[in-house]
Amino acid sequence: MRRADYSETISLALNTIVKNKMRSALTVLGVVIGVAVVIAISSVVRGLNSNVTASIEDMGSDIIWIYHMDVFTFGRPSEEMRKRRELTLDDADALKGLPHVKAVSAGMRLVEPTFGTGTYTVKYEGHKVKGTILAGEAVNVPDVYDIKLREGRWFDEVDDDRRASVIILGADTAEELFGNESALGKEINIEGQLFTVIGTLQHWKSAFSGGKNPEDNQVRFPMHTFRKMHPEIKDVWISAKATSHDDMTKAEDEIREVLRRRRKVAISAPDNFAIMTQYSIGDAWNQITGAVFIFMFAVSSVGLIVGGVGVMNIMLVSVTERTREIGIRKAIGARKNDILMQFTLEAIVLTALGGLLGVFVGGILTWLVRTIWESMPATMSLYWSLIAFTIASSIGLIFGIYPAWKAAHLDPIEALRYE
Repeated sequence: MRRADYSETISLALNTIVKNKMRSALTVLGVVIGVAVVIAISSVVRGLNSNVTASIEDMGSDIIWIYHMDVFTFGRPSEEMRKRRELTLDDADALKGLPHVKAVSAGMRLVEPTFGTGTYTVKYEGHKVKGTILAGEAVNVPDVYDIKLREGRWFDEVDDDRRASVIILGADTAEELFGNESALGKEINIEGQLFTVIGTLQHWKSAFSGGKNPEDNQVRFPMHTFRKMHPEIKDVWISAKATSHDDMTKAEDEIREVLRRRRKVAISAPDNFAIMTQYSIGDAWNQITGAVFIFMFAVSSVGLIVGGVGVMNIMLVSVTERTREIGIRKAIGARKNDILMQFTLEAIVLTALGGLLGVFVGGILTWLVRTIWESMPATMSLYWSLIAFTIASSIGLIFGIYPAWKAAHLDPIEALRYE
């Protein structure tokens, strides 16, 4: 076909769609829904992926966490995991001085394990904050993590040895209790005891930007002060900093060897503890996004298939309605390929318009999600927009080829007789 023939064919296709506005709109509704779902969900996941990556980088790329069970997995812990002996402060001390371990610290936390939020209420002169995490921290935590203090100082050896009644507040805890005022030197009521604030932390980066990060609603105590308050808590988190990112594997091997020896694990037996890194968080997050994408494709596939069936149905009806027109075109010299191209392009144009409308609707949904739920970052992806539009256009080709073939193979004499 010449360029002019293509233009004429596309023009005929558009005229047909315009003449049957309602029928065309209902036909591509499934395509619009399918494309909009792909755009909206991929936008939310893309925004969350960026924030998760930023959160991991904020913690550090050379941090190793050790706990008696793997917390970055889904599902109910096995019986063997639940029976494991907890790690101890002595285990943490045993890891210090390893060739590829730069620093080691330990911590204990009082937290609701399912949602990662606190369960305590802290008070100051009529103001109170609920859902606060209580944590005991070693004095050398700043050697492992890049602790960002808004004001004040971290604990020292004297605070820990004396079991001093001093605390450091998370950013949200300090803001809700004191607003813009300095918290330093103020006495906070926690479990009926008074503790003096010696420092406040800056906000931690959260995967859900704009939302509240549970880690910002936290009160940190010197380790021995916390153990004096809650001697029943046995779970110890160990954090280790490798000498460099490249030495992470060597540091993990050294930590594993020491802990297996201390915990008397047989050579042929698996570890009875878990060693986790930023990749563990990434793997856990990929499990979540993988499930989301399966859901996304399931919903969008149904919409696209419904749209495709609708396109085939409307094109078959169109072929029947325009049988005489097809006969006249063939009588004046139109070839089978001309008729095939006309109806195929008509189907492709129909679904392509549905794809464009779906991208537009998906963009509106992305904006609404970002506006209404600040804790759900959403960034529209050009990559997924192009994929969704291409698939939508392909639906027209796949489901429109049979009606176009049927139109192209109509007998011209029988078509002219059709009333």
